[in-house]
Amino acid sequence: MGKALCISEQEKRLHRLSPRSHLSISEMAQKSRLPTPYGVPVLAVLLFPCLVTGVELAINNCSDNQILATKPGREESLWCTVHNSSRAEELRWYRDSGTVNMKDGNKMNTTNICILPVSKTDNGVSFTCKLVRNESVQISVTLDVQFPPLLTGEDPPPVEEKNDVKLTCNVNSNPQAEMVWYKDNSTLTLKKDRYQIYHTSEVFQLTIKKVEKSDNGTYTCEAKSVLGGMKKEFHLTVEDRKPVFPLEAIIAATVVVLLTVIFGIVARREKIFKCFKKTKQTPGETAL
Repeated sequence: MGKALCISEQEKRLHRLSPRSHLSISEMAQKSRLPTPYGVPVLAVLLFPCLVTGVELAINNCSDNQILATKPGREESLWCTVHNSSRAEELRWYRDSGTVNMKDGNKMNTTNICILPVSKTDNGVSFTCKLVRNESVQISVTLDVQFPPLLTGEDPPPVEEKNDVKLTCNVNSNPQAEMVWYKDNSTLTLKKDRYQIYHTSEVFQLTIKKVEKSDNGTYTCEAKSVLGGMKKEFHLTVEDRKPVFPLEAIIAATVVVLLTVIFGIVARREKIFKCFKKTKQTPGETAL
């Protein structure tokens, strides 16, 4: 049946190339022999790729690439089988781009791998079965590992008034969860000039601009999905702003004091020298 299909496709191709020709497929083959001693017909050469590409693979009786929904802790078994091949075929498994090591008795015509247990890190991983002699013949299964939201994060250190602070809630969920912030068990009203939200599939971050004492309290990050929900609390402490001494003013005052002392010494240098001379002469006069 495979050969008949290939001839049918070849006949269509030849008719497209020669729309005015009414020759049969056998007549065309007779007129298209290769100029070689063996006299190999063109049709036989063209049939060879059809026989190679006629081989198909299936995983768990499905001949199309597929997404396999699963959950952490489960065991998933993948069976790869060769179809439409008249010879024994060696198969090879890949986990993403890496080769999976298989035993010798688990490679020919039918091969099986087992994922035990399935974990969250397997989400999005593709397992691909390939024909060794022609790796363009392949089929893949991508794992869709579904689990409820998991939230993590740490309290920020105490922050002074008028400074900015960030509360970072780390999210791990599949499917993606809906996120919301609360303050002291009430939905947080996001004022544009005071709050900013940064949201990705893995991070839900709240930034508070120029915090005030009224920002003290407990902030709650909540995640909800069809598989469940979770909350994570963050405690924010706002402290009084410490007095700030301007460095420039301190330096200027120090310079003024030093200059005043220097000018004072220069202005009274004659008196200082006289006192110094008088102190040196006094012991000599006593000795006389």
